[in-house]
Amino acid sequence: MPGENLSRDEARERAALLSVEEYEVSLDLRSAVGGTDSEPRTFRSVTTIRFRSAEPGATSFADLIAPSVTAVSLNGRDLDPGAVFDGSRILLEDLAEDNELVVDARCAYSRTGEGMHRFVDPEDGEVYLYTQYEPADSRRVFANFEQPDLKAPFRFEVRAPEGWVVWSNGVGELTDGVWKFAGTKPISTYITAFVAGPYHYVTDSYERVLDDGTRLEIPLGALCRKGLARHFDADDVFLVTKQGLDFFHDHFDFPYPFGKYDQAFVPEYNLGAMENPGCVTFREEFIFRGNVTRAAYERRANVILHEMAHMWFGDLVTMVWWDDLWLKESFADFMGTFSMVEATRFTNGWITFANNRKSWAYRADQLPSTHPITADIRDLEDAKLNFDGITYAKGASVLKQLVAYVGRDAFLEGARRYFKRHAYGNTRLGDLLSVLEETSGRDLAAWSRSWLQTAGVNSLTPQVILDAEGRVTELAVLQEAAESHPELRPHRVAVGLYRRSPDGAVERYARAEVDVDGPRTVVEELVGADAPELVLVNDDDLTYCKIRFDEGSLDTLRAGLGDITDPLARALCWSALWNLTRDALMPARDFVDLVLRFAGRESDIGVLQMLHAWANSALAHYAAPGWRETGGRLLAEGALRELRIAAPGSQHQLTWARFLAAVASNEADFQLLQGLLDGTAKIDGLEVDQELRWTFLEPLAAYGVVDEGVLAAELARDDTASGKRHQVRCLAARPSAAVKAQAWASVVESDSLSNALVEATIAGFAQPSHRELTAPYAAKYFEVIERVWDERSIQIGMDVVRGLFPSLQDTPQTLEAADAWLASHEAGAPALRRLVLEARDDLARALRGQACDSG
Repeated sequence: MPGENLSRDEARERAALLSVEEYEVSLDLRSAVGGTDSEPRTFRSVTTIRFRSAEPGATSFADLIAPSVTAVSLNGRDLDPGAVFDGSRILLEDLAEDNELVVDARCAYSRTGEGMHRFVDPEDGEVYLYTQYEPADSRRVFANFEQPDLKAPFRFEVRAPEGWVVWSNGVGELTDGVWKFAGTKPISTYITAFVAGPYHYVTDSYERVLDDGTRLEIPLGALCRKGLARHFDADDVFLVTKQGLDFFHDHFDFPYPFGKYDQAFVPEYNLGAMENPGCVTFREEFIFRGNVTRAAYERRANVILHEMAHMWFGDLVTMVWWDDLWLKESFADFMGTFSMVEATRFTNGWITFANNRKSWAYRADQLPSTHPITADIRDLEDAKLNFDGITYAKGASVLKQLVAYVGRDAFLEGARRYFKRHAYGNTRLGDLLSVLEETSGRDLAAWSRSWLQTAGVNSLTPQVILDAEGRVTELAVLQEAAESHPELRPHRVAVGLYRRSPDGAVERYARAEVDVDGPRTVVEELVGADAPELVLVNDDDLTYCKIRFDEGSLDTLRAGLGDITDPLARALCWSALWNLTRDALMPARDFVDLVLRFAGRESDIGVLQMLHAWANSALAHYAAPGWRETGGRLLAEGALRELRIAAPGSQHQLTWARFLAAVASNEADFQLLQGLLDGTAKIDGLEVDQELRWTFLEPLAAYGVVDEGVLAAELARDDTASGKRHQVRCLAARPSAAVKAQAWASVVESDSLSNALVEATIAGFAQPSHRELTAPYAAKYFEVIERVWDERSIQIGMDVVRGLFPSLQDTPQTLEAADAWLASHEAGAPALRRLVLEARDDLARALRGQACDSG
């Protein structure tokens, strides 16, 4: 039988044959503690599945990935595990109309963040467990039918070490040493969950009187490792949670359907979060050990609300197959920002969306692997890679435009009907479009074809014609598309005209909304307006496009980008200029110059942090090699200048301190960082907490200023899970051939590191200042990646293939090596080829940028 990689065709065939009535799952997790760490450490998993077959006598299979199976019985008939279990599937022959399958297996604890992850806290030796399944790893914990459209109720029970608490989707109660959980509603396997261990747990509650007069009560919980309890601001987590529940109940007209609402912040988590109903999991980095900016709290609030939106979009109503992953992710991404802006203190969330989330989408949509929002997902490996900027951020951008197109009220009424019509069921694209057509009165077939079923991003450029008196006689919007994806789309856009006021501010004085359709659209409403100094063709960020500028507008931005008073307009201009840089239409040094002259005036802290990231990327990847040293010096000087003039104790001061560490490259920079660490230097108001200490230590390690002994001493000072990750990254960042060899071997030749330490090692290995040291690994990369992909889990495989691609060996020879690998592996795993093709495209883009910067 085929292996772990379930195909869409197999899932369709199985869904047509089977319907699942219920699961009963019993886990014994007492093996998580004690004993030795000889691999694999396993736990007992006993699953009973009751299901029906539409064809008595038919053959099918159940899914299970486990080291061993002790017993299998089907309808009371014992089956030979050695004959029916192949390591990933259990053969089920001669099915009856009504069936009962019982599987007794030994399943493995995970160190990769997939399945039942086991973590040992280095601070106190405590063991913590949690599960992560999407898209298809619940089969690593219990036998099941692992596809989203075979929903069923689940009843779980767990035996755990004494003193532990266990959480799952339903309310749990400890009875005679066994945690027994209330049965769930019909849900998909990938959103079932367990969290177990000596977690720190805080409770609250949410109450609401519904329209029919009944009272809804939702028990709230928040948990983290004991070692993070002193940093855990659960009150703020609960505040955002309650604000979100208010918003979604106000607008969805479908009470939260899953009983309790626990939120677990867990270690070594691969994702941002996961929407398990009643037991949402988050990466514990959302608990802040040191000073962070408002942007960090905004990001956490957005993720909390994104996952909460999934309770309706994804959990209550679920896609049939991963082709329609966007039905949950695009909506959750959109609703996360929508609810955050309207219900919380983070009212500028759409600025972050325009500047940050859409940047992710623009990159993904210009890769050779770009795909329509409704993607063609052939199998689970395809599905794993499609949790990308298109499915999330482009999809959310398109939904934002759809709201502008059909109207907010029609959109929300469509959502309400969608939930009521398909509760606890599965849907496809047509199910959503049909309710939106009902509520809006619009035919959405053409819109869907253009926006959901084609790939690529359009560019919109203003064309202005003035008369002799300096008034607009015609203003047109030109739409272009890439040759590879030539679709021109309908765009609802706002066109804003800006000019300087007497006090020097650049402000909007005219605005018109227009439907752009085709290659050239005239904006009649702006005829007769005074001549603009800046034309912004996607003002207010209504559509999804790359903004371009006419020459006059570019001159205005070069002279006074920081003078634009509206923060969203300013963010859109920054994003457009970054796209010009990535597209080799603006020299990287010009972008760096703009950052140096205007970033210090940026009021939005999230935008400032993005500018720092972009400037660093411009220097590392798009600047001409001969200018990198000069550019780095200029950025370090600029960072220090802004750090010294920033308000003491402000989030801007903290952000510039971090940026200084990121671009530090000379003796004076290193002396200052060392002085801030040992207390001999001081910047008024800057608190050098433990997280900032590690931030300063990484460049000092990368340039050989501090050695292994200093890093060991710092770990002794911060002997925590977070401290260990930081130390591993800094150790791998040291400028030594032996260090690089050891880091490479620990990731590529061994699977002893956990997912979090693999990530930290790769981050330290790949330093822009170490191009010569890592050059020998370019050829090795192409020699080993197929073996790594075959031998390691898909998550670790993705981390290695993406993280170790020799992007810093930015020469035509590396490009040729990538092309040669692709040409010789045409029959290779499609997901692996996609990762290499994407990295190859990024490299080619970087080389074009360097050519542009060289003049």
